[in-house]
Amino acid sequence: MVRFSKTVLFTDTDGRARFREDPVLLDQGTPPTALSALLPSGGYQLRQSAVGFRSSFHCTGEPQWVFILAGQMEISLQDGSARVFRPGEHFYSADVLPAGQTFDASVHGHWSRQVGPDPLVTLFVRG
Repeated sequence: MVRFSKTVLFTDTDGRARFREDPVLLDQGTPPTALSALLPSGGYQLRQSAVGFRSSFHCTGEPQWVFILAGQMEISLQDGSARVFRPGEHFYSADVLPAGQTFDASVHGHWSRQVGPDPLVTLFVRG
């Protein structure tokens, strides 16, 4: 059975953002065109971020897929770890603020930035 790797940016039990890899089974379709089950979505947005863009620490408002269409996007976490995503790569952003908590920029969320010489173009698909 074919598996797809879903990189997930999530909020751990300590309130901090972390990355993990979750498998998605591609158990439908035919051998030459393996498919996952149909997954729900709630709309999409396109964004272009200029060269030099960098956000402050923030949490994801609603879980969403992030697909890199052009340029490069770096995601950095509170623990100092970071990952760079390039065109054709993606991740599932689900690091929402834990229920009942007030955002604390020294604990919660991640920051993102455009990396390299080209503007960053992303597609956000609400999950």
